[in-house]
Amino acid sequence: MIFVTKEFTFDAAHNLIKYHGKCEKLHGHTYKLLVTVAGKKDEEGMVIDFLELKKIVKENVLNILDHSYINEIIEQPSAENIAEWIWERLKEKLNTERYFLYEIKLYETPTSYVTLRGSY
Repeated sequence: MIFVTKEFTFDAAHNLIKYHGKCEKLHGHTYKLLVTVAGKKDEEGMVIDFLELKKIVKENVLNILDHSYINEIIEQPSAENIAEWIWERLKEKLNTERYFLYEIKLYETPTSYVTLRGSY
């Protein structure tokens, strides 16, 4: 099994409506997203072309979340809920006979992140 990871960033604002503390107020982050696909190499020696991975993530996640107010997309946009939303948007698009979505990491700050792995 080979693991292929691509890193992305996007900027977005949110507030946590079910949280009591400074994060309940409107604020923004530069999120870092790492998307990992696991699988076997094809005849070209690749699990997935980085360009194809970039296209799928851009079309299904970044074009929606970048420079958005995430509360308009996800009711309680905690890092955990955003990660689950991203997973749901990508899991079928990154699932073939040769590879599958293995893991996403979503950094809300440089030192705080959520890791999500599916079960297959």
